[in-house]
Amino acid sequence: MADEGTGDAFENGGFLLFLALVSAALLFVVWPFAGPLLWATLAAIMFQPLYRWFLTRRPGRENQAAVATLLVITIAVIIPAFVIGGMVVDEAVGVFNAFREGRIDVAAWFDQVHDALPANIQASLDASGWGTLTELRARAQEFASQSVGLIARQAVEIGGSAFGFVLSFGVGLYVTYFLLRDGGRIGPAVLAGLPLERGIADRLGEKFLSIVRATIKGSVVVGLVQGALGSVTFWIAGVPSALLFGLLMAIASLLPALGPALIWVPVAVWLFATGAIWQGVVVVVSGVAVIGMADNVLRPILVGRDTGIPDWIILVTTLGGIATLGLSGIVLGPLVAGLFLAAWAIVQERRASALPETST
Repeated sequence: MADEGTGDAFENGGFLLFLALVSAALLFVVWPFAGPLLWATLAAIMFQPLYRWFLTRRPGRENQAAVATLLVITIAVIIPAFVIGGMVVDEAVGVFNAFREGRIDVAAWFDQVHDALPANIQASLDASGWGTLTELRARAQEFASQSVGLIARQAVEIGGSAFGFVLSFGVGLYVTYFLLRDGGRIGPAVLAGLPLERGIADRLGEKFLSIVRATIKGSVVVGLVQGALGSVTFWIAGVPSALLFGLLMAIASLLPALGPALIWVPVAVWLFATGAIWQGVVVVVSGVAVIGMADNVLRPILVGRDTGIPDWIILVTTLGGIATLGLSGIVLGPLVAGLFLAAWAIVQERRASALPETST
């Protein structure tokens, strides 16, 4: 009997080892398409209500509902993203070439702003050593050049590997179709296959979905809206490369509270310093009353409920995710944080429920 138990344990251990190895092998094989698979999953989650809407009007036509949803995604999201992205890249390449050829000098702009200040403020800055910040001006020039150059280099890399980009894009659309159609069966099957108690797996699955929806709606959508408002504002004010500044504002919006102000405040200061008074007033009014309020108005409407993650953790994990994983880190960073907090909350609940039993 003991030998039989030992044999069963050995066979179970061998099966678990095989399962781990084949899972690692599958992850290794599909890793080149990890990005498209991730965004396909996110798209399927976000547009699942639209797929259900089409399905209610065409009952039993799952394939047609999935194709219709995919067409909406392509027309409403993908094509505009390519068009606007191409325009932004053109502006970024132009600005980058201007930096490289010396036609843009951030240090000269710094001096221009300094000289436009009132005499007493200039004297105070000069007396404190803040008026001749050679190192700061050099760093500002370097930062601006590298920020724009990064966008330009990404465009060159995409163009240099056009086949790989088209292949990844096609894989993403293909997987999105099947996830839209079969997601209602795949999700429960994945939860049932996890080596966890079903109650815990269900809670983590709900947390996963809530964080994904809240991150995309609360960060990506709100950021795009603020970036679009910023681009329109800069275009009205006659600021060059308005689309590029709008993109930078959308990225900066990931930072809580002061994110968009990191872009429009320096632009407003530059406008005032160059004598463009009404343009600077437009940027300030729009930055405070329109762009700044967009987050407060849209986030409660789009997100609907709190994800339970403190703002400072969202900030750190979002920036860390972007630094580690690139664009996918915008979602993966807060997602890992949310699952981490949910898992520890479950541990605390288990310990709390076990205390009365231990005391008795």
